[in-house]
Amino acid sequence: MKIVCVAACTAGIAHTYIAREKLIKGAKALNYDIKVETQGTIGTENELSPEDIAAADVVILAVDIKIKGEERFKGKPVVRVKTDIVIKSPAKFLEKVTHSLTQA
Repeated sequence: MKIVCVAACTAGIAHTYIAREKLIKGAKALNYDIKVETQGTIGTENELSPEDIAAADVVILAVDIKIKGEERFKGKPVVRVKTDIVIKSPAKFLEKVTHSLTQA
């Protein structure tokens, strides 16, 4: 499973980066390939390339605010979630997402 994500919280500080780390750890535990872009107070970091997006099976937007560049994901399955959900149980969330994709 290849996943690309954008993480962004209202302050653009703590939850953005905690969500990124939790998603990476959760994906690693499930043997998923993941790339996570952050949009925070210091701008965009780890920006997703067009190739990353094209290769992804799903896009996860772990966001509490409106993000920049959302149009990049047109045509891809997109799952929106609040940052606190992925922080609390990242592996469980990722399993639920992939299960819903395989059932579609």
